[in-house]
Amino acid sequence: MSEQQPHPFDEPDEPDEFDEIVDSETDRDPDLAVIEAGSRTLRTRAGSPQADQVPARPADPEVDRALREVEADLATRWGETKLEPSVSRIAALMDVLGEPQRAYPSIHITGTNGKTSTARMIEALLGAFDLRTGRYTSPHVQSITERISLDGAPIEAERFIATYEDIKPYVEMVDAAQEFRLSFFEVLTGMAYAAFADAPVDVAVVEVGMGGSWDATNVIDGSVAVVTPIDLDHTDRLGTTAAEIAGEKAGVIKEGATVILAQQPVDAAQVMLKKAVEVDATVAREGMEFGVVSREVAVGGQLLKLRGLGGEYEEIFLPLHGAHQAHNAAVALAAVEAFFGIGAQHARTLDLDTVRTAFASVVSPGRLEVVRRSPTVVLDAAHNPAGARAAAEGVTEAFGFSRLIGVVGASADKDVKAVLEAFEPVFTEVVVTQNSSHRAMNADELAAVAVEVFGDERVVVEPRLDDALEAAITLAEEEAEYSGAGVLVTGSVITVGEARLLLGRG
Repeated sequence: MSEQQPHPFDEPDEPDEFDEIVDSETDRDPDLAVIEAGSRTLRTRAGSPQADQVPARPADPEVDRALREVEADLATRWGETKLEPSVSRIAALMDVLGEPQRAYPSIHITGTNGKTSTARMIEALLGAFDLRTGRYTSPHVQSITERISLDGAPIEAERFIATYEDIKPYVEMVDAAQEFRLSFFEVLTGMAYAAFADAPVDVAVVEVGMGGSWDATNVIDGSVAVVTPIDLDHTDRLGTTAAEIAGEKAGVIKEGATVILAQQPVDAAQVMLKKAVEVDATVAREGMEFGVVSREVAVGGQLLKLRGLGGEYEEIFLPLHGAHQAHNAAVALAAVEAFFGIGAQHARTLDLDTVRTAFASVVSPGRLEVVRRSPTVVLDAAHNPAGARAAAEGVTEAFGFSRLIGVVGASADKDVKAVLEAFEPVFTEVVVTQNSSHRAMNADELAAVAVEVFGDERVVVEPRLDDALEAAITLAEEEAEYSGAGVLVTGSVITVGEARLLLGRG
């Protein structure tokens, strides 16, 4: 007799302690009641995927050569920072490809911070319930193939190359008919949707590149729309207030969808709820319908008690650091519950053991990731003020370093001063550097900003990243504080990816 597969649902726990979530969230946003009017909300009623590793360059020289050719071809197109706000080109590509994005249901994720980690958690949960998943995220840490994942792992280089070659004639056809050629991100999005249809997947987990309304990913109709915390980033393109940015990101909310809304500034939440009402979408809000009941720091991560749409989930080990990751976990859990119809058709929890197994398998490279010991070196891809604040709080809570040296390499188009100000209370000293990207802020320019924040005596300048890492490790080992010192490399996903390679990861 074959072993019976676990049912996705389990009996609900008795509702207790959830009032604490509501109280704590209301305390943070006392005006939350303002956004209640007119909103339609969900009301709760009483084999794990393999770890997703960052791939190295292909070992086969011929495959590596072919991948480099694809990368070079893609590099001739508009980069991710050059945009023409329209989905007309990607829609045309989907049309000639036969609408591959319609071949599977999707969970669509927008927000300012936490999108990739949340996507990875959603993917792990869905995979643990025996669904074949496709995940599309950006940017990549080290390898372009990271952006397209199947069954919890980046697609192999050979498959990435084959997918590009398959759609290339159609890309060129669309290029010829449009005012502007398809961009780098638009082509990758087309590749992802085609790869998912070809697999085929049971569900796609899709992270927007920027914004929502006119983002290239927004040719899908996500049955579940996830909105992670909104803050100020890409203000030159999305708006200068949380409400303006929310207006762009609300574009992922489609008719009849379920919206999983993380804790938001009140004005951003108002915009999201207004859009949900307009399209008759159902909304579940962190702190009201779901949330984090409790969390404790544990070895290698944290132990959580989460309140989902169908009940409570106790003793969830999450091998990621920081309160922000606990909130991401609550959002991911609610999104998967909504996908399975919990809170609407079903009033039951997911199988607890399966949920525990899934969360315990989650990895998120470059998010408070330890890549070396003695001294401890941690990588975090924080590149905006909100992300920097979360990283600073997380590294303090999880590691308690007696001496923390920062290595910061940032992009010139970011709010660098605010990022540095977020880290100032936790960095003993900071080594400023620059990555290899053309977008990188010059190390001397970054140093001038750092001196304003830290003072001249706490700033070291090392234009080469390898020299910066060596300098930071040396500083961390000073004054006989070897066991209690650490290094945090941050400021940019590119800086983190290059540091990862230099430190022997990937």
